[in-house]
Amino acid sequence: MSKLLNPIVLGKLGSTYGIRGWLRVFSSTEQSESIFDYQPWYIQRAGEWRVIELESWKRHNQDLIIKLKGVDDRDVANGLTNCEIAVDSQQLPTLEEGDYYWKDLMGCKVVTTSGYELGKVTDMMETGSNDVLVVRANLKDAFGAKERLIPFLDGQVIKKVDLAAQSIEVDWDPGF
Repeated sequence: MSKLLNPIVLGKLGSTYGIRGWLRVFSSTEQSESIFDYQPWYIQRAGEWRVIELESWKRHNQDLIIKLKGVDDRDVANGLTNCEIAVDSQQLPTLEEGDYYWKDLMGCKVVTTSGYELGKVTDMMETGSNDVLVVRANLKDAFGAKERLIPFLDGQVIKKVDLAAQSIEVDWDPGF
């Protein structure tokens, strides 16, 4: 069994498909089928990351379905439903300057250009037109906000991302 040192979740095992152990897969990669470019896959069982081997995959209507080695019936497959699929983050391609993986933005402190601290990035959302930072403050702030949704518009709203300092400077009115 190989060790998973830097896990990054790329998807999730969904419900069973048929009686021969096939499962639906929900991919978090930009192109859904790109999840298959990253191997091996790991799932967490009993608090440990374990390798799972892909035997086959195919597209069925709008779904991606997979067959895992050693999973040959619906009952066994059903036990894997909702397991997150992780890979070692070192498998991800190096990005160009100014591009970021969502995982790199998690936990970053978000500060306005005037120095007002809004909180930390706790999640990201994809809206179709642009990505959105979910920023959560520890307590309700002076504006009564505990959570803010800030569009990730580079240059427009996002003024500076400093991953080394774990901070993001934004041009954003705290009253929003």
